[in-house]
Amino acid sequence: MGFTAARPLCHGCTQGEAGSAQAPNSRMSAIVQFENVGLRYGLDSETLSDVSFSLASGGFYFLTGASGAGKTSLLKLLYLAQRPSRGVIRLFGEDVVTLPRKRLPGFRRRIGVVFQDFRLVPHLSVYDNIALPLRVAGMEEGEIDAPVSEMLNWVGLGDRGQARPATLSGGEQQRVAIARAVIGRPEILVADEPTGNVDADMARRLLTLFEALNRLGTTIVVATHDLPLMTQVGGAQMMKLDKGRLSDPTGSLRYPPKPQVAG
Repeated sequence: MGFTAARPLCHGCTQGEAGSAQAPNSRMSAIVQFENVGLRYGLDSETLSDVSFSLASGGFYFLTGASGAGKTSLLKLLYLAQRPSRGVIRLFGEDVVTLPRKRLPGFRRRIGVVFQDFRLVPHLSVYDNIALPLRVAGMEEGEIDAPVSEMLNWVGLGDRGQARPATLSGGEQQRVAIARAVIGRPEILVADEPTGNVDADMARRLLTLFEALNRLGTTIVVATHDLPLMTQVGGAQMMKLDKGRLSDPTGSLRYPPKPQVAG
């Protein structure tokens, strides 16, 4: 199963001499940096405490931990649905904690999110759910059909474009949610328990979709309880939360090895 379409939305691209979009260097040293981040809701004790890590551009990461460990809260910080109570968060090389609110939508379009409960728009067709991010971003209607049709085929739903979400199985709804999250070719994809409501075969199929996107350079962060699933992605790193604190016994998340430069 492949995904070969050109990037529908190009974030931060420059125009070449022939007018074609040229993507910026995707192998920056760190696409995400957390430094001593804490998160507190109201007057309660901290949900996340002193969380520090770096994610390399193009990496594949699994986020795990017991229920209540803070996984969903950490993901919310990653996709800018929540601001930390303290600490520094840098995305794409910029401090997003102090980022003006008017710039947040542009940053959010660079991050795809797959929610555990799908969050599909019930009155829209599968096709229109997937097309929604492109329309929000202002893409012309005449340019939408090709990438949406290809995305439908990519997730194996080419014949379900006019169906409503309520008529789909859980696995089909999850694939629609993934297609909607990646239609704009995000630089980061965040998925919250994407295999929690599907069987083992569908879980593997969904993971194959993530791996295909990762091969194209997208940084993948998947929160999951499925330990066997984590062993199926060669080279993936595991981030483990325990009572709001990140376990990093080797130091590779906080102090990732520098890429070797060919001599």
